[in-house]
Amino acid sequence: MDQARVRDGDKNVKKIIFDRVRGIASDLLDVPVEEIRADSSPENLEPWSSILHLNLVLAIEEDFKVQFSPEDMEQMNTIERIVNIVENKLQAEPS
Repeated sequence: MDQARVRDGDKNVKKIIFDRVRGIASDLLDVPVEEIRADSSPENLEPWSSILHLNLVLAIEEDFKVQFSPEDMEQMNTIERIVNIVENKLQAEPS
């Protein structure tokens, strides 16, 4: 799924973003993808440290071709919030 299609309003945008973020998180945190849920956070995923959080943010920026502000990064404390922030960034970018 390319970024342009995500931006064009595919009705499954949130699911597509969730699946991509979930895969990235699974790879970086070395946790089975099935264990990554919308409410997954540093509090309930032991491997999610501050260093891995930075790596997760950088990997998501690279994968989705977006940039996050320090405020965005601070708010990215669950998978669901990450998905929402990515979705907002993609919708805000000019096509």
